[in-house]
Amino acid sequence: MSTDPLNAPEVLSPIFGRLTLDWIPYHEPILVGTFIAVALGGLLVLALMTRYRLWGPLWRDWVTSVDHKKIGIMYMVLGFIMMVRGFADALMMRAQQAMAAGGAEGYLPPHHFDQVFTAHGVIMIFFVAMAFVTGIMNYVMPTQIGARDVAFPFLNNFSFWMTVAGALLVNISLFIGEFARVGWLAFPPLSGSAFSTGPGMDYYLWSLQIAGVGTTLSGINLIATILKMRAPGMKMMDMPVFTWTALATNVLIVVSFPVLTATLALLTLDRYFGMHFFTNDFGGNPMMYINLIWIWGHPEVYILIIPIFGVISEIVATFSGKPLFGYKTMVWATACIMVLSFIVWLHHFFTMGSGASVNTFFGISTMIISIPTGVKIFNWLFTMYKGRVRLELPMYWALGFLVTFTIGGMTGVMLAVPPVDFQLHNTLFLIAHFHNVIIGGVVFGVYAAVSYWWPKAFGFRLDDKWGKRSFWFWFSGFYFAFMPLYALGLMGATRRVNQYPDPAWQPYFIVAAFGAVLILLGIVSTFVGFYVSIRDRKRLACGGDPWDARTLEWATQSPPAPYNFPQDIHVRGRDEFWRMKQEGFRWSENYHPIHMPKGTATGVLVSAFALVFGFAMVWYIWWLAIVSFGAMLAIGIGHTFNYNRDYYVPAEVVAATEAKGAAA
Repeated sequence: MSTDPLNAPEVLSPIFGRLTLDWIPYHEPILVGTFIAVALGGLLVLALMTRYRLWGPLWRDWVTSVDHKKIGIMYMVLGFIMMVRGFADALMMRAQQAMAAGGAEGYLPPHHFDQVFTAHGVIMIFFVAMAFVTGIMNYVMPTQIGARDVAFPFLNNFSFWMTVAGALLVNISLFIGEFARVGWLAFPPLSGSAFSTGPGMDYYLWSLQIAGVGTTLSGINLIATILKMRAPGMKMMDMPVFTWTALATNVLIVVSFPVLTATLALLTLDRYFGMHFFTNDFGGNPMMYINLIWIWGHPEVYILIIPIFGVISEIVATFSGKPLFGYKTMVWATACIMVLSFIVWLHHFFTMGSGASVNTFFGISTMIISIPTGVKIFNWLFTMYKGRVRLELPMYWALGFLVTFTIGGMTGVMLAVPPVDFQLHNTLFLIAHFHNVIIGGVVFGVYAAVSYWWPKAFGFRLDDKWGKRSFWFWFSGFYFAFMPLYALGLMGATRRVNQYPDPAWQPYFIVAAFGAVLILLGIVSTFVGFYVSIRDRKRLACGGDPWDARTLEWATQSPPAPYNFPQDIHVRGRDEFWRMKQEGFRWSENYHPIHMPKGTATGVLVSAFALVFGFAMVWYIWWLAIVSFGAMLAIGIGHTFNYNRDYYVPAEVVAATEAKGAAA
């Protein structure tokens, strides 16, 4: 029995649609082994949860929570879980390419390799990087502006669980059916119904549409929070730089993600109803899809990196013992990047034949966008200049970011030159550049943020030894993994190939695979560091004058109490919190219970039915799609009639919370 959709006839069942036993990949040993490992791991987690009676607290304190701090932490947990899945795909690709030289087939069949690289890109961008930056913004930004929560707490919960539903739908494709084989941007005509006849493309479409709803609503929520919920006296130009970067990021999300939604909706209509928006027949045009997807796709790159610029600004200032150099230039540079990111999308396809005038415009605009980025780098360097620089763990990641991201930026300027791009387009040079800015920028920045704000979130620091091991494995692993790809790209090695005829390329691929193993050790060190830190939290508890005293925005407790907030916040100008630290840091003593929405199950229930709806649409199970969509509407409408959602936390609950925290 074959699961190749090009060879399998489409037979629809009135109950199961096109889902048959042929779509269960029990003949694929890699997938069977993965399923067994996931099943055993899941059973172990279930047993431990039951053994220690954690189901109630998990549901009450986390799943249904509308507290922005807990939702931010859950976004980070989702990001780390999906990073394991996405990196497993990366290891498989590197192992295949290290083996498949000079006609050797390697161990991955072509159809499986194509699914792996597509899933890797989709997962790493949408469910790792996006989850990370959204989690950081969720946790940090409201406390920086003195807000007790985001503007719409329930919407925050709903946005998170819709993202989880999209991630689960991607992972279901691993064991039921297949995933898309078209690359992470799904260009037609390959993604159309004529060339992708199985469920893989439909998994792609529905998982991204479901997760995209959560991302868009989160962007609206965080913009409203920044504009309407700042502390008394905080003007826009008094906001911390990280908050400015969060504002720019969410403006980009709100403007660009509807473009992605519309583009994927048009492709869905092509596939499900035989329309011709992106075909060469009946007036369609595949290039329209490529323009639309990159009109979203290039701002998306800056959606990922702009919050990291804010993270680095916070860390460099803290560990240099100085206020950030050039606050206004940082703000205006962020705004310039936000605007310019919308007028450079065509550099992704210089080779389409637009002509010299169009290519010149987009080449120059791409070079111009590097200027505000360079302004930021110089400001960070000037902040460190003559400062009292301390090489704590977050500063390791920040310095690794500065070096690696700068190299990635320079190779990006090279690719902005159309004649150069004509030579390097669709080669491994482009892959190396992209990972240079995403790993050296986003991933290193996320690790910097996690190590920097961990004391704020949990009241104890991360273990320094394992943190630095993780850094050095990641840092060295990146250069081993991707510098050879620059060389291969210059030799003409194209991307997305599972085997290649020239055996002279193999040593470079072997070095790249070795680098991937070093990164694996970095990821393992991260999780070991989390375990050791939690185990030794008393030894690592905040105290004395660690940097946690410099990250506790507005003197909120570490970790912040869930149901109270300092009432004596008043901003007197820019860098107000810096001034508080210089005048002598002290905890606020004016805490009071705050008005917080009650936890709600609506978000997770609607998202669960959205997952069922997506699965039903993938497999053409129309009755299940109708039922699940109706359930989503019913639960959402029912939620609007719940008039008793908001309540004040009783003072005794606050007192008990504080006593419990003090005892811990």
